[in-house]
Amino acid sequence: MTDVALDHRETGARALPGWRIAAIVIAAIAVAFAIAWIVPGGEDYPSAAIIPFAEWIGAIMQWIKVTFTWLTRGLADIINIPLQLALGFLAKGYKIGWGESTVTLPRFSWVGVCAVAGLIGYRFGGMRLALLSGLSFLAIALFRQWDSAMLTLALILVCVPICVATGLLIGIWGYLSPSVNRLVITPMLDLMQTIPTFAYLIPMLLLFGNSPVSALLATGLFATPPMVRATVLGLSKVPQDIKDFADMAGCTRRQKLWRVLVPSAKPSLMLGVNQVIMLALNMVIISSMIGAGGLGYDVLLALRALKVGQAMEAGLAIVILAIVLDRVSQAAALQKPEQEAAALPWHQRHFNLIAILALLIGTTLVALALPAFAKVPTEITLTTAPAWKAAVDWVTVNYFDIIEVMRTSFLIYVLNPLRAFFEGLPWLGVALLLGFAGYRLGALPLAIIVALLASFCAVTGLWVQTMATLYLCGAAAFIAALIGIPIGLWASRSKRVESIVTPVIDTLQTIPSFCFIIPVVMLFRVGDVTALIATVAFAIVPAIRYTNHGIRQVPHELIEAGIAAGCTKRQLFWRVQLPVALPEIMLGINQTILLSLSMIVICAMIGTRDLGQEVFKALSKADAGKGIVAGLAIAFIGIIADRLITAWVDRMKARRGLA
Repeated sequence: MTDVALDHRETGARALPGWRIAAIVIAAIAVAFAIAWIVPGGEDYPSAAIIPFAEWIGAIMQWIKVTFTWLTRGLADIINIPLQLALGFLAKGYKIGWGESTVTLPRFSWVGVCAVAGLIGYRFGGMRLALLSGLSFLAIALFRQWDSAMLTLALILVCVPICVATGLLIGIWGYLSPSVNRLVITPMLDLMQTIPTFAYLIPMLLLFGNSPVSALLATGLFATPPMVRATVLGLSKVPQDIKDFADMAGCTRRQKLWRVLVPSAKPSLMLGVNQVIMLALNMVIISSMIGAGGLGYDVLLALRALKVGQAMEAGLAIVILAIVLDRVSQAAALQKPEQEAAALPWHQRHFNLIAILALLIGTTLVALALPAFAKVPTEITLTTAPAWKAAVDWVTVNYFDIIEVMRTSFLIYVLNPLRAFFEGLPWLGVALLLGFAGYRLGALPLAIIVALLASFCAVTGLWVQTMATLYLCGAAAFIAALIGIPIGLWASRSKRVESIVTPVIDTLQTIPSFCFIIPVVMLFRVGDVTALIATVAFAIVPAIRYTNHGIRQVPHELIEAGIAAGCTKRQLFWRVQLPVALPEIMLGINQTILLSLSMIVICAMIGTRDLGQEVFKALSKADAGKGIVAGLAIAFIGIIADRLITAWVDRMKARRGLA
């Protein structure tokens, strides 16, 4: 019998029956809440004992602003150089000189940019990707979204290289120093990836003001972590024989890193670049609130003015841009290096770059003589805004009563009682219960961490808002799992269903979170129901994808053993495939919870009353302390869920001999 089988038998022997686990959980809940109700201040945290973290952080941020003004202004001026260059050539035109000697260079022709998009698509993905890229940019131009789309694209083109370079260097540091990676880099990345997007905007707004530079820096902070993780993972996955060969060839440490390890890790690094691009686009849309401009600002203005058609058009332009960037970056990640390219002459090795420059310069020169090349002629543009408005009006006139009854009933009979239940939970009881769960699933350190993180939400005076966030996030994650897991199971058992589901969830994963709000607001107005529907649509993808992947990755020998034992298809599914795939499915639930949490915060724009609303109000008042504390509370919810579910998954894997 193998070691894995022995471990499986031993861990399985220690597993408790289901009724005993249920009894332990019920007893733990009873004891925790009894303690909370007995201890003074254990139910409602005393306002006199609130620790003023917000005031302390606000004072520190003000001190940094005053003391390091020279540094922030210098950094802003440095970053503003490439940013203004990109904005000039893509969106506004670029000015050279001062006073009367100023010369304005025109922005790139929209015809040239569309052609370049098609050429880049052809370079990485062939004719199909070329048509997708070129026609997508053409659609943006024809639907009158060109100027705003170019502002957004300019920010992306400047931000992504900064994020990639920074993430690559930090990832290399983490790879070369495993202790630094474990103790410093990984915890920081976990925190950065669970802090809500709005919380990034507040310190940037305070330090750099309302400007595109602030938006770019906030976007860079948010989008860098995936590159760091991809770098550490990619370098760690380089085969040992390649590392040994580099040592045998006499490479120095630097040569081994840059000429052997980094090129060998290119596939993982390019996937990191893809994630950086998508997160940067997502964040740039949200950063429109502090001066980024572009498509996100158009959506924001349209939503505030209840202009449904304009909001939908700008939102669709964001989706189109996201799909193109995603497909092109994914195709680039799959490209294999050309072995013979180094021997070719310079002009042949860089033919595509030369063609891009020729297209941009040539069409821009033509635009000086032909205004139609400089700006999209209004005669060939069209708009769908009236159609969207008419469609919404038709639905409102014909189905308003049905929609309103459904919305109101769900709110009154489901969401409001659930909210009241969560907001009434005693903080000490919840902290003790989470600590007990951490101890049972992991060990004492995990118990202490989750209990302290939960207590932070109480001692900062944000317990009610935390419970409001938890109720809505939990409801959204539960519904997403309730819908997503059966779809994933169905897809795992039918290739035809998988071929239909996969493109749908790929598209959903590409759409920036901001865009999920628009169609739901059209039909359900603002409020918790709207936030719930938008969050479920945004967070359902991991539940489907991980379930499908988990079932399909069950070892074939286990399935054969089940068949040999005489299992029917039903028994094979329930007793072999599903138990083995359960850890993978739980990881999908973990991702669903984290995505729900990030989306709930964005839904503060449409009237939710939770921690997201606290961050949103702090942003409007530039209150860095209040916004950062609320953002940390949200991040701690995500960290608690992630740590407990990960510990649970590790325990399930150990029981099944999969660890």
